[in-house]
Amino acid sequence: MKKNPLVIGLAGGTGSGKTTVAEALIEAASNNITILPQDAYYLAQHALPFEVRALTNYDEPSAFDTELLVAQLDQLIAGETIEKPVYDFSKHDRSSQTVTITPRPVIVLEGILVLHESELRERMSLKVFVDAPPDERFIRRLERDVRERGRSAESVISQYRRTVKPMHDLFIEPTKQHADLIVPEGGSNSVALDVLSVYVRTFIAESRKLRAKNHFYSEQGLEN
Repeated sequence: MKKNPLVIGLAGGTGSGKTTVAEALIEAASNNITILPQDAYYLAQHALPFEVRALTNYDEPSAFDTELLVAQLDQLIAGETIEKPVYDFSKHDRSSQTVTITPRPVIVLEGILVLHESELRERMSLKVFVDAPPDERFIRRLERDVRERGRSAESVISQYRRTVKPMHDLFIEPTKQHADLIVPEGGSNSVALDVLSVYVRTFIAESRKLRAKNHFYSEQGLEN
């Protein structure tokens, strides 16, 4: 008998601390974890001019290629390797490059709206919502987008007012109702991080025991 992967949905507003929580899970799981970021699955916009792409509302469900995300998540769950898309935020478009992702015992599906889609939720073993005060989330987004995504401070502020804040209130905040665990104060909540880390380590230990048992039965020519 094969143990299905542990699929953790990690949601929360932009800048809430999802990345910090994901890093804690990576440390707990060592090389037994795959991170699947939802923001790699924004729709391609090759046909649109840059000026139009720059106005994209990235914080609503229709911005994502959820069909592809679900399909590739199913491939990982089935033990298959995928070619994850790459999104170029400086160009507001999907890149021609991909990244090879191999299946692991733990899959973390991370993104602002991963708990919004029922097709994703029904594949999750654990649903987590990472929370943080609005001012902290905005500052983190501003710093990240300027430093990592080649954005100007003015464009980040404009986007926050135009789409990020309204979409958070409309789409992201309500997904708390689907969470099994809410992590207040984001990545600074050491107690929550410890609980999640123990949960992941326990799952990995049980998976190893099951693999060892299956191997023993296989060598003995017995059915498990």
